[in-house]
Amino acid sequence: MRLHVNVDHVATVRNARGTPYPDPVLAAQLAELAGADGITAHLREDRRHIVDDDVVRLRRSVTTLLNLELAATEEMLAVATRVRPDVVTLVPERREERTTEGGLDVCGGRESIRRFVAGCAGAGVETSLFVEAEARQIEAARAVGAVQVELHTGTFCEARGVARERELERLVRAARVGVELGLRVAAGHGLNRQNVGPIARVAEITEVNIGHSVIADAVLIGIDRAVRDLAHAISAARHGAWRGAATGGRG
Repeated sequence: MRLHVNVDHVATVRNARGTPYPDPVLAAQLAELAGADGITAHLREDRRHIVDDDVVRLRRSVTTLLNLELAATEEMLAVATRVRPDVVTLVPERREERTTEGGLDVCGGRESIRRFVAGCAGAGVETSLFVEAEARQIEAARAVGAVQVELHTGTFCEARGVARERELERLVRAARVGVELGLRVAAGHGLNRQNVGPIARVAEITEVNIGHSVIADAVLIGIDRAVRDLAHAISAARHGAWRGAATGGRG
């Protein structure tokens, strides 16, 4: 399973004081050195954390894989075709939200998303869609030309007990639908080293995108150890040795 580290919240800390530090590009380089398989960054329309210059510098410096999260707008399509990350992940976006809330409605925005995916393909950029674990959304993702879906794990991470087991079952079913349709399947949102184990055990899920919890850990123990600890938790779960908390923590 590939671990992609999201560096958005390094930029959040930087922008809180308007300083040039901490630098999300340096954080990305350190994460790669610690074993991250890719770097994720979300260029929001309001530029609340990652800004355009960060994206340009990340493209120049990332040596693994650069996954750029974007809203499906004309402005962001222009960014994608200019910068040419390895992958664009389309996400829903509302200015008033603290973080991404729920998956993209591919069924409702099919034609506009199809145009965005086609535009990215024309620039040699693959497209992933961040969706709820619902067959109809995954089927729509395949229909508009995406090569990957990223399943929203936020509800799983917030749930407890039987509710969490139901959410995990829903994610497993959705992952199988994606694979059957010929899509790659990733997962993300709210994951951390305490709760990632059950997701890492799902054979059909081959990638996780994790940011907030990594950066939160990095504040206390450094980014090198934060990434290595998370990668170890994923590897241990994948190979059946993981022992996580029953309830887990919030990502």
